[in-house]
Amino acid sequence: MQELKWSLTDACSQNTRDYFKMTDNTFSDFYKLLLDLTKSFEEKITLKIQPDLDANIIKIYGEKTDSLERAKAGLEEVSEIAYSTAEHHPYWSLIYNASQISKLALEKWNDELTKEELDEISWCADELKNTSTKLKEKQNH
Repeated sequence: MQELKWSLTDACSQNTRDYFKMTDNTFSDFYKLLLDLTKSFEEKITLKIQPDLDANIIKIYGEKTDSLERAKAGLEEVSEIAYSTAEHHPYWSLIYNASQISKLALEKWNDELTKEELDEISWCADELKNTSTKLKEKQNH
């Protein structure tokens, strides 16, 4: 199965590179080309494609990807903005602590949270409250 995955990635990469060299196309054109490419794999693998063409985002999920795995993947995107902005944005702590709580919950979705994990969730919730209070105070001054 891994070999097929690489074949799809390589084919997509090569086809789009060639296609965009020759023309002045948009992201929508890329999406249409990608759909054509994925159709050639329909008999071999099942893919779920979620486009957001306004944001220039296309998500591709394999047949074994469930809603829990999709949530974890989406949370990685949320976490990335918290890590990349660090403390340079006033909402950083909100995003960071909320994503930490969500990450713990998703990791233990089918399990029990430990006392330490619950303590960490409580600490993050306190940080959310503190940040919210600071933002309200700043807004009132």
